[in-house]
Amino acid sequence: MSIKVKICCIASEDEAQMAINVGASALGLVAKMPSGPGPISDEKIMAIATTIPSHIDSFMLTSETKATEIIQHHKRTLTNTIQIVDALSEGTYRDIRIELPSLKIVQVIHVIDENSIEEALRIAELVDVLLLDSGNPNAAIKELGGTGRTHNWHFSKRIVEQSTVPVFLAGGLHADNVRDAIEKVNPYGVDLCSGVRTNGNLDLYKLESFFEAVNY
Repeated sequence: MSIKVKICCIASEDEAQMAINVGASALGLVAKMPSGPGPISDEKIMAIATTIPSHIDSFMLTSETKATEIIQHHKRTLTNTIQIVDALSEGTYRDIRIELPSLKIVQVIHVIDENSIEEALRIAELVDVLLLDSGNPNAAIKELGGTGRTHNWHFSKRIVEQSTVPVFLAGGLHADNVRDAIEKVNPYGVDLCSGVRTNGNLDLYKLESFFEAVNY
């Protein structure tokens, strides 16, 4: 099985096309966040999403934690996938599915310790995809992605082995470590933002180097 690659923090139609041309099967569009790189307006997310071919997954990253607000957020962006980067605080995934039946739901699990494994496997029964990242939702200013840090891949490997849904691996990935990550964790896909950017802009050389490492 070939590894899927999601390029996150897409900020323009040109960046979206560049990532697709190199081989990305999914693009991440980051909405308002408490911290981290890449947020753009909901209007910009919708504008970019309309240019993404239907066979490419367009992920809208939301930091909303209430099901009703997640639903409303999606209606302002109209991507085909929603990536929930924090834990649900009110409502259920079922509420989201009833309102948005054609939408793929991706839940981010910030891998911190053994408890993250239990959390991931419980939520796997309720969503379409898990995405394992290296944030810290408990920080004074929440870190919900884009940290550029790796986490303990041993925990991620155990989640992948037991999960009933596909799992993306994120957190500090770049051309020099992604092959090692794939071999150790065996994820369905990998996801990155800063590892293919220079001065905040998508870097074609880094993109191509990353895909070469993934497909080695």
